[in-house]
Amino acid sequence: MQNNRLLASLPRQSYRDLLRHLDPVTLVFGDVLYETGTRIREVYFPGKSVVSLLTVVDGHNALEVGLVGRDGMVGLPLALGVETSPVRALVQGAGDAMQMTAAHFRSALNASPPLQRSLGRYSHDLIAQITLTAACNRFHRVEARLARWLLMTRDRVGSGEFRLTHEFLSHMLGVRRVGVTQAASSLQRRGLIDYARGNIRILNDAGLEAAACTCYRRVRERKSS
Repeated sequence: MQNNRLLASLPRQSYRDLLRHLDPVTLVFGDVLYETGTRIREVYFPGKSVVSLLTVVDGHNALEVGLVGRDGMVGLPLALGVETSPVRALVQGAGDAMQMTAAHFRSALNASPPLQRSLGRYSHDLIAQITLTAACNRFHRVEARLARWLLMTRDRVGSGEFRLTHEFLSHMLGVRRVGVTQAASSLQRRGLIDYARGNIRILNDAGLEAAACTCYRRVRERKSS
């Protein structure tokens, strides 16, 4: 059974043609798949893994602008004819994925109109997500942003339990660690999450969705349209 929804959406024969060049891999938490400006040598179709797309400022500070899980593909610029990555791709949720070399991906894309259409739709979804994330980081409260981020991670991992530290979340949200601590504590007091020793468990999905900013619902609605 294919865990990646983008691959699962392809007609059976198109998927079989791709499968010859897809290799199962395990993505490890904290691994960097690409750095900004480096050549994309492989693409990844996450299953239960999640990859953060980060924009790097001043060579060291990083802010998350996108999140890729079982809904899509890491290395999308290749589908648009660009061979270098505009972002840092960081594994923030360990798990399985399917990997393909850049050369095989380009050949498969040229030969498969169904893959072209699926990646075109996914490109639109990812651009919408990045656009909303940029506005969210500027205008919404940390607590609402944290709720949004946890829900987006849940949707892409397929589970309400994952491991994340305050320090890691502070980088993802672009705020100081104390801000993440205060936001997580507030969500925990409201009975929406349980957070201990870096382990997060969503306790109340509907409540967390109500606590999230409207960006979460807007991204979800775009994906379902």
